Amino acid sequence: MQEARRQIQRQLDLIDRQITRRMTALIPQLKPKRAGYRRGRAPDPSAFLKRYRSLLAAITAERQSEIDALARKLARQDAAIAAYCVRNGLAFDWPDARGPCNRAGLAVRSRSHGDRHHG
Repeated sequence: MQEARRQIQRQLDLIDRQITRRMTALIPQLKPKRAGYRRGRAPDPSAFLKRYRSLLAAITAERQSEIDALARKLARQDAAIAAYCVRNGLAFDWPDARGPCNRAGLAVRSRSHGDRHHG
């Protein structure tokens, strides 16, 4: 389950990197065509951000259905892993570099079983 979750997360990360790459490549086109002042007016500093956000929204919208499907799948996998951890008495500290059922949880489970047998 954890490996399948990692694969889905990698797919989401890949989509994010692809969108970032496209936006980075398009930044020069978003800059104003003329440098300096035009007819005595300073260029609008928020215009670049408006164009950037608009283009980012358009590019993201192209992939939104794929992003949503992967996000839903990831949420289901997280829920399944959490349920497994709860069912087996493991600590669930997600996100954790060691995984959802971390080693500390395994140690807690081992001690609790040991206490029952000796107590």
